[in-house]
Amino acid sequence: MFAYIKGSLEMKMSNYIVIDVGGLGYKIFMSENNINSIGNIGDVVKVFTYYRVREDDVSIFGFKTQEQLRMFELLISVSGVGAKSALVMLSCIEPSDFAIAVISNNVKVLTQIPGIGNKSAQRIILELKDKLKDEQTNEQIEQSKEKATEDSQKIQEAISGLMVLGYSKKDIEKAFEHLDINSLSIEDLIKKGLILLNAK
Repeated sequence: MFAYIKGSLEMKMSNYIVIDVGGLGYKIFMSENNINSIGNIGDVVKVFTYYRVREDDVSIFGFKTQEQLRMFELLISVSGVGAKSALVMLSCIEPSDFAIAVISNNVKVLTQIPGIGNKSAQRIILELKDKLKDEQTNEQIEQSKEKATEDSQKIQEAISGLMVLGYSKKDIEKAFEHLDINSLSIEDLIKKGLILLNAK
C-alpha cells in the first residue's frame, strides 16, 4: 500500500518510530540498528515500508534500504519465520551477507543470529534457494557452457546472490560490466554490485 513514508521523525522507541506526515503520525516497526541510525528527533527521514494487514492487527514495518525490505519480504515468506524474527535478523546481518549465506549454503552464519537454530537456518536456505531457482528459470538466458571456468562460476554465484535481493539478472549483468570481475571475490562482487545497482 505504501512504497515509502517520508516525514518528520517525532519519536524513537525500542522497536518502533513515529513519523509525522502532514499532522498524521505513522507508527513504524523497525530493526534496532535502523532505529539507532535513522536520525534525530525533528529530522526529515524516509523509510521504505511493508504494510501488513491481519484480522486482529494492522502494522507498518520500515527499512532504510530497498535491499532490507526485500530481505524482510523473503524471510517472512519462509514457513515458521515471523515479522519479529525477520526484524531481529535485519539487526544482525547485512542483506549482502545474507544473500552470500543463502547461495553458499552457510548455515553457520545464519545460526549466529539470535533465535535461529540449525533447522530454521536450513529451512531458510532451502526455501529461498528454491525461490531463486524459480526466478532464474523465468529470466533464463541460454548460455554456452563448454568450459565452466572458475571465473564464470564466481560470476554466476554473485548474480544469484543479488537476485536473492530482488534484482533482475539483466540489471545485474549490466552493473557487472563496470567491474573488474576477475580481481574480485564473490563477496566483493555482490557488495560492489549493490552500490552500482543503487546508483541507477
